[in-house]
Amino acid sequence: MIPLISLIVVVLVSMVVVRIASVALTLTGLSNELARFQARSAFSGTGFSTTESEKVVRHPVRRRIIMLLMLLGNAGIVTAMSSLILSFMGTRTATGITGNIWFRITCLLASLSVLWMFAHSRWIDHKLSNFIRWALKRWTALEVRDYAGLLHLTGDYVVLELSVQADDWLANQALSDLNLADEGVLVLGVEKANGNYFGAPRGKTILDVNDTLLLYGRQEVIANLDERRSGATGNWEHHKAIGKQMQIERQEEEELDQSDTSLAS
Repeated sequence: MIPLISLIVVVLVSMVVVRIASVALTLTGLSNELARFQARSAFSGTGFSTTESEKVVRHPVRRRIIMLLMLLGNAGIVTAMSSLILSFMGTRTATGITGNIWFRITCLLASLSVLWMFAHSRWIDHKLSNFIRWALKRWTALEVRDYAGLLHLTGDYVVLELSVQADDWLANQALSDLNLADEGVLVLGVEKANGNYFGAPRGKTILDVNDTLLLYGRQEVIANLDERRSGATGNWEHHKAIGKQMQIERQEEEELDQSDTSLAS
């Protein structure tokens, strides 16, 4: 039974390690979903050649977290496989009920079921995340800024990258001429094709082909920008997006007035 208990402990520790790494990556600015994906990918040794992975590699703190996860993941997987093999090979020499292979399989499945419920419990996840966040702030020098939380990246609002193509409505125009703010979209940064990055670009900035924009706004609007082509059709889509944004702003003002009225009463 000792190898079986060791296997369960290894799985539990692995889950906690991945959760700690996910919170740590979140504190460096990654979204919660992306942080969990990258942590699980690194720990399992799967690896994905994506734009998000490049962002992780370029960031020194994220890179150290991923490297540590890869080392612990390799050790954890080897230990888990060894414990699994030993736990069932031991049934040949063990006696009594603990030596029964079906008893060990039942114990293993029951333990994994409990761990699965532990991993998917929102209450446990919330408490564990808060504790890990506090511990990382208390005993590490991580840049503890939850950008996803600060920007309220929930519901319709997202931060996305958009690559400018030759036939895009955005191509070869100045930000001041595009009036993206009227559509409810903010340009947080522009990365040029040569690698130069301009944070919080001003209105005179020209968007060239192969530039990459970092945008904040509603996902629907940014998706429309990505599909919008140059010419009269693109201009019409721009005017429609402005009209829709004005409606949303009016609704928000009405909700705010109703909220102020209810508080006053």
